[in-house]
Amino acid sequence: MNKNKKFLLLTVLAVFSLVLAACGFGGDSSEKSKDDGKDSGSSETTSGGELNLVVTSEPPSLHPGLATDTTSSAILTNVFENLTTLDENAKPVAAAASDWTISEDQKTYTFTIRDNKWSNGDPVTAKDFEYAWKWALNPDNLSEYASIFYPIKGAAAYNNGEGSADDVGVKAEDDKTLVVTLENPTPYFLELTAFKTYAPLNQKVVEGNDEWYTDAGDDYVTNGPFTLGEWRHNDAIVLKKNPEYWDADKVSLETINIGMVESETTAATMFKAGEIDYLGAPYQSVALDSIEGFKADGSLNIADQASVYVYKLNTKDKFTGNANIRKALTLAIDRQGLIDNITKGEQKPALGMVPIAVSGFEEDRGYFKDNDIEGAKAALEAGMKELGIKDPSEITVNISFNTSEAHAAIAQFIQEGWTKNLGIKVGLDNSEWQVYLEKLNQLDYQAGRLGWTGDYNDAYTFLEIYDTAENGNNDTGWENPEYKKLLDQSNLETDPAKRLELLKQAESVIMTDLPVAPIYYYTNLSVVHDNVKNMQADVLGNIPLKEVVVEEK
Repeated sequence: MNKNKKFLLLTVLAVFSLVLAACGFGGDSSEKSKDDGKDSGSSETTSGGELNLVVTSEPPSLHPGLATDTTSSAILTNVFENLTTLDENAKPVAAAASDWTISEDQKTYTFTIRDNKWSNGDPVTAKDFEYAWKWALNPDNLSEYASIFYPIKGAAAYNNGEGSADDVGVKAEDDKTLVVTLENPTPYFLELTAFKTYAPLNQKVVEGNDEWYTDAGDDYVTNGPFTLGEWRHNDAIVLKKNPEYWDADKVSLETINIGMVESETTAATMFKAGEIDYLGAPYQSVALDSIEGFKADGSLNIADQASVYVYKLNTKDKFTGNANIRKALTLAIDRQGLIDNITKGEQKPALGMVPIAVSGFEEDRGYFKDNDIEGAKAALEAGMKELGIKDPSEITVNISFNTSEAHAAIAQFIQEGWTKNLGIKVGLDNSEWQVYLEKLNQLDYQAGRLGWTGDYNDAYTFLEIYDTAENGNNDTGWENPEYKKLLDQSNLETDPAKRLELLKQAESVIMTDLPVAPIYYYTNLSVVHDNVKNMQADVLGNIPLKEVVVEEK
């Protein structure tokens, strides 16, 4: 995705709950609770309920067209409403669009916009969607997620400065009718329209104040079930029920208090003290030293998630720019040992780019073995020869990560393994989240952690990130023409089986060059208080707070 940055950026995810923005460790960006919480409304339920949560940091951006991470997404997906939303099985259902039709060739979608109002009382119209999508595609606006619109006819050309906004296949025929024309049939398009970057924007507000999205207030106008009531920067966010929302009668919560707590341990203490109601991605993550206790009392929920925790490798660096050095680093990670001794969230060793929770990729594809020390040493020797190095101690690799107890523990475990088994020098470098994202974007690192939760439930969302070095979510400097060719062919292929094979071939290319070292597939670890119902994440880590009910204790 041209200038994407979601990789889920699952930093906000953490060890066991991931992703990814956006992302995180084991489940913070997309976790799914085993407690289905379907008990939605008993005689004890009262409207005007209050829910207390925390996130790991200040959201980098609360503009749907600019946000790239899971912390921002957790807010945006509850204050804005897209044409579609995802149900508990991550399948698209009607939201701001009451219904739609699809042409016989599967390339034209006609959406009917339901009656709804912006939080300032303006009607929500089809033009708000056309405006927002073209705003994100406008190259002057530098939307890192612009490429998520590329299935739309003319979108890529406009975003790359080779076409015009008028050529983009999205048009508001009238206030209630939005017609979208695609380049090719896209089987997951209705899942794309549920993604945050596809949210509408109120043109009058956006053009009236360039900084409308930087604070709470009259200019922060939304069309979802909640509004941005307060934003105390680097402290807390308060969401309030939106009385203008079309389905407000079904929204139980009146207030959602979202604190900003960087420490997983502090968040766990707050949960145990009853100060917060839920712990799990994207609302912080379960601290490593709390997992066993939550398991013992039966309160820990664990579920597979379509997310992967990786170390990106800077292919423009002297050392990690060498393919054999990257291979040595990748093979010399004891993934199962990391899971057993550090993350402890029943994650699965990642031996490929696409999580096993994604359809068609459930089995090991055999690219390499976990903790293959002999193979790592052989690759290291080959890399040293290519670089003219005789002693592995001449090689220095720094592991970069965003500030987090979980990410630090993972880095220390891998640092020890690389030092012991490869004989190289390994340093650690941590930064605050927003600073860290900029380091990745500027290739100011050697090995850097990141989590990625699928934007939609399809392998393409995990592979497309690396289609070109210019992709905003790439952050490795790597590109491969054969890889891009396979991805492009998959977009043209209408036979599902043949398309799946093309995606697997693409995965094999990136797993040969290894600009990314997959580490583990996330599980979503979460705990929730008994009086909170419907608080669960789907396989993509979405939690629609519209559905949450807080019962009286």
